[in-house]
Amino acid sequence: MIENIEQYLEEIENFQSTDPEEIEAFRVKYLGRKGILNSLFAEFKEIPNEEKPKVGKQINELKEKTQNKVNELKSVSKKKKKTQEFDLTLPSYPFETGSRHPISLTRKKIIKIFSNLGFTISEGPEMEDDWHVFSALNFPEAHPARDMQDTFFIDRNPDVLLRTHTSSVQVRVMKNSQPPIRTISPGRVFRNEAISARAHCIFHQVEGLYVDKDVSFSDLKQTLIYFAKEMFGPDTEIRLRPSFFPFTEPSAELDISCTLCGGEGCNVCKYTGFLEILGCGMVDPNVLENCNIDSTKYTGFAFGMGIERIAQLNYNVNDLRLYFENDKRFLDQFKSEF
Repeated sequence: MIENIEQYLEEIENFQSTDPEEIEAFRVKYLGRKGILNSLFAEFKEIPNEEKPKVGKQINELKEKTQNKVNELKSVSKKKKKTQEFDLTLPSYPFETGSRHPISLTRKKIIKIFSNLGFTISEGPEMEDDWHVFSALNFPEAHPARDMQDTFFIDRNPDVLLRTHTSSVQVRVMKNSQPPIRTISPGRVFRNEAISARAHCIFHQVEGLYVDKDVSFSDLKQTLIYFAKEMFGPDTEIRLRPSFFPFTEPSAELDISCTLCGGEGCNVCKYTGFLEILGCGMVDPNVLENCNIDSTKYTGFAFGMGIERIAQLNYNVNDLRLYFENDKRFLDQFKSEF
């Protein structure tokens, strides 16, 4: 029996395999219910008592070495299987470059254009109070102009709301500094509107403000001409149409020659040859006075535009919802931009 055990030990020592089926067959052969070790334990009962300590020690050694060998081979087999899941001869996975969002691209370009004219950037909170959003901007209580901007109020509190325009940032700038003031206020705004291809409850604006001595409508016009040509090309033409805004007087809306038909007329511009891009005007004296700026000494102009609108014209996007859906197929089209 001792000779058999020594033979088994030598066989265990020499056995090598990474095949899970072979390893399992080896385990069953020695450790299975009908395996060699169970047979040896059965024969052990018939061994003379004086030989049992020596034989028992060898059987236990055989069992321990068998179990260790099985565990060792299984470990090696698992590592090899995990390595084989990958073809190491293949090239590395391509790391795709990301792309900036078209809104970010357009915002960056607008900021750069006005920075060249000396405008600084001002930012403010998206959650505001009534005074900064409406009252300071010449919106009296119950004024019908407030209905033009369907507002999100916070917890039914009439004094806390999500800003409907970034003009609230301009109010903060005028309250905290004195002319000359030349700033733009890019940011996200909110209005309770039905979401469609042409409207959304969340959108982005850039509003500009210039307050100093002897600022005139001509200054406003020249600033907007420069912006239009820098943004849409040197052949772009503009026109100003009279309009109304509570915080500017006189007020106007700016149209540019259609970027699609070159002013010839198409279904996008409704065959007028022009597309509206922003509102503007001279700052109402009441707004200056509300912000502790002497309206007899200073004048100013203001303008505001939707970034989505400008991006639509630049990239020919016909549905506002695409800007918010994070569809990778849409965003991948802007990889060449930076």
